[in-house]
Amino acid sequence: MVADDHAGAPRQPAHDPGQVGAEPGVGQQPADGRRVAGRHRGAYSSRAVTSAAARLHHIRENIAAAARLARRDPGEVTLVAVSKTRSADEIAALIEAGQRDFGESRVQEAEAKWPPLLQQHSGIRLHCIGRLQSNKAEAAAKLFEVVHSLDRVSLLDALVGAAQKTGRHPQVFVQVNVGEEEQKGGVALTVLPNLLESMRRSPLPLAGLMAIPPQGPEPAPFFALLAKLARRHGVSGLSMGMSGDYRAAVMLGATVVRVGTALFED
Repeated sequence: MVADDHAGAPRQPAHDPGQVGAEPGVGQQPADGRRVAGRHRGAYSSRAVTSAAARLHHIRENIAAAARLARRDPGEVTLVAVSKTRSADEIAALIEAGQRDFGESRVQEAEAKWPPLLQQHSGIRLHCIGRLQSNKAEAAAKLFEVVHSLDRVSLLDALVGAAQKTGRHPQVFVQVNVGEEEQKGGVALTVLPNLLESMRRSPLPLAGLMAIPPQGPEPAPFFALLAKLARRHGVSGLSMGMSGDYRAAVMLGATVVRVGTALFED
């Protein structure tokens, strides 16, 4: 598990996922007008859906406001709901409210929880946001459209092998250890250029850079550092910002924010 807001049956995506930044952003619906919510309602109540919709609206409004302050288009920002440890009913209520991108930290938990939800609801896209073990690469490739935690060549090799075996090529964010914390996942700043070079030689699409700032210090300087690294290396996607700091992340260039508690709890 890599942060408080974080941590496979084979499945073909319901639609071509494209690039992360190309997906409908905050406050947008798919261009063809289809509902992204599920077709069938489970045991969750209309009250749960109403509460989920209110929280989702509040987060989207905050993201939009932060983007406008930074003179950015709010549609550039993808909101990922961190659903680790959440029940199927909690997730289904948020899907019914209109959320479509969800993040899980543990492959085993996602394998147990998501197949029934994916059968009942269309247009869902799953993100692997936790530290990924190489021996879970094939299972991850089968289930996730996006992996946010590539931090070593051995994992890249495992993901490439999984892609060749499954025919699925998830988009990949390279996780950077911006706080230089020994206990945290992420590639060291000095090794980042080499890992990016290996990533670009692979058949997997590079989505961008991802980081989780250290707990305690103000996160903004670490977001600014990640944005600087992205510019230096010609990378456009930035996965950064969680429940407590997503607005600052958006103002500093985040294209993906990962929000858990603020979306699932009143």
